[in-house]
Amino acid sequence: MKKNEPIWSSLVLGMHDALVSTLGLVTGLVFADANRYIIILTGIIAAVTAALSMMASEYLSQKAAGNTRSAMWRGIMTGIAYIVASGALLVPFVFEINSYAALFSTYIIGVFIIFIFNFLKSKMNYQKFWSAFTEMLVVCFVVTTVAFFIGESARILFGINI
Repeated sequence: MKKNEPIWSSLVLGMHDALVSTLGLVTGLVFADANRYIIILTGIIAAVTAALSMMASEYLSQKAAGNTRSAMWRGIMTGIAYIVASGALLVPFVFEINSYAALFSTYIIGVFIIFIFNFLKSKMNYQKFWSAFTEMLVVCFVVTTVAFFIGESARILFGINI
């Protein structure tokens, strides 16, 4: 195990889950024609509750794996990564009135977060940047796309419009 690997795995857990969850949530809300205030409020509520859940889950997971010394720290880092990533993805909705333009900006920010994270990780751990960046980007895109289509299918199936 590499020196920085434990903290990186906790950061990936929080950041990637935030990217997928928040992008899926705001994409669904934008295409359901929710106004930007609903998107911001829902995003904040979802981000805080999910970050707390992720913190607790990482803490308990690490304790169960026998990593009692680092469990609290890793839980906290997972939660912080979640809040930072989610918060960054919600910023465009604060400043942009057009929800579709804000969504476009949100996706650019998501790609930027993945880029910066993998760049720093590759420099600190001497890993290949482009393969890690591409893999995380593709996984995030696929999961977010699947989540969007599940949400759209449910909206159509149940006839729900906002």
